[in-house]
Amino acid sequence: MAEGKLARRERIWQYGRQYTIMDAILSVLQAAGIILLVIMFFNLMIFVHELGHFLAGRWRGAYIDRFQIWFGKPLWSKTINGVRWGIGWLPLGGFVSLPQLEDMQSVEGKADIPKDLKPLKALDKVIIAAAGPLFSLLLAYVFAVIVWGVGKPVAEMEGTRIGYLTEDSPAAAAGLQPGDRILAIDGQEVNKWAGNMEGVRELVALSEGETIRFTIARPTPDGSEQTMDICSSYKVPETSWWQRSALRQVGILPAQPAIVGDLIPDSPAAAAGLQKGQTIVAVNGTRVYTPYAVMEEAEKGAPLHLTLQAQDGTTTTTSLTPAIPTNWQGKPGAHPIMGFNWESRSAGIEFEHPTPQAQVSQSLKWMKETLAKVCAPGSNIGMQHLSGPVGIGSYMYQMFQAGDGVGWRLVLWFAVVLNVNLAVLNILPLPVVDGGHVVLGIAEMLRGKPVSGKFLDWIMSGFVLLLLFFFVFVTLKDVGDLVGSNNKPEELPAPVFSTPGQ
Repeated sequence: MAEGKLARRERIWQYGRQYTIMDAILSVLQAAGIILLVIMFFNLMIFVHELGHFLAGRWRGAYIDRFQIWFGKPLWSKTINGVRWGIGWLPLGGFVSLPQLEDMQSVEGKADIPKDLKPLKALDKVIIAAAGPLFSLLLAYVFAVIVWGVGKPVAEMEGTRIGYLTEDSPAAAAGLQPGDRILAIDGQEVNKWAGNMEGVRELVALSEGETIRFTIARPTPDGSEQTMDICSSYKVPETSWWQRSALRQVGILPAQPAIVGDLIPDSPAAAAGLQKGQTIVAVNGTRVYTPYAVMEEAEKGAPLHLTLQAQDGTTTTTSLTPAIPTNWQGKPGAHPIMGFNWESRSAGIEFEHPTPQAQVSQSLKWMKETLAKVCAPGSNIGMQHLSGPVGIGSYMYQMFQAGDGVGWRLVLWFAVVLNVNLAVLNILPLPVVDGGHVVLGIAEMLRGKPVSGKFLDWIMSGFVLLLLFFFVFVTLKDVGDLVGSNNKPEELPAPVFSTPGQ
């Protein structure tokens, strides 16, 4: 119930414009262009990774049968200098077919192996297998150097003061209040609401255990602050079976000024003399820290006594009674409103220039923390929260849509994270992936002969099936999150107020 009200308040925060047919056409063309860019980025990362194997194979004198982007039967192929280059139909990565490295025909398809093909030395196998992750890491540094130069948007939400608690929330039951400033969560200091997996939102979602301990500073009547610890339970909102399970929430939203924007003609706010740019600081004598608190009171339909602060700091008061817009009468979800848009004041987009090593180190830190939370028994983070190609592509699509020079910079930074992840995941000592081949090569060096046999073939085939199952599983979750829930609230039209007699 509380989430439904919050969704309605989000919708009336700003009233949308009407799109023309030309707008729709341009939107489709823009979407097609962004999708093409996302595919190009993916293929670039795959190509560079496999290029590492290819060049190392050439250097060590290995026989190379194929160089293919994506798996499955080739949609396109061409033989150049004895190597078949192609693009498969299954967009799950790519490969360089090196029969001397290991028999991977169950994954890569049948290879044309010369009859007089000699085995590779163990050291050559290790070098060739490790070259792919190495090239992915080098590509991460290339992107990181570019980001260092052009800058990365600061994707953080400043401030830790609580502005609003949702109805019947665990935070409200625990005793947290609007105006409380969060100092630490489970003993970890926090100085932002969201960003870099270090904000209030992330620390709540990634918390472990049955309760979450908040260290807060609460305003007192004399203007000082009282520090205290409050332990709150949490909730995990329900999602549809085809979607990922939601992350932990306690029902708190950040503080932000309730600034009056454009007024709707003939609305209660216009009649009461509200002016654009004024900030509502109190309703009926109670301090408010967010527009949500103001809208919650307005939905009751009772008279409101507002304390307003102008941009020069002067304070005035006025009263009004919210009303249901004329064109909302009788519609599901209709409720009283004051009749204006909310204005957002931002300091503008800031860019930071982290060094290449700082970017790579942070990516490694995020990966370590994510895998630790997946494995932690007291965490709500699981394998389903990892993303496959569809989910990653969706994130990149959303990044590309950001304007003001933000989108392409975010994508460049995200490419650093992706390539670091690709390098680390591939160097893990697991069957099929590059790290498994490195382990087999080292084992051959120690034993003096190759590791082979049916048992190894079973392990390889079994891990291929397991990996395929994982890709299908996370892809279904990716698609499910894109489709969303069927329980979407009904949209209300842009509000219109009519004066009596019209």
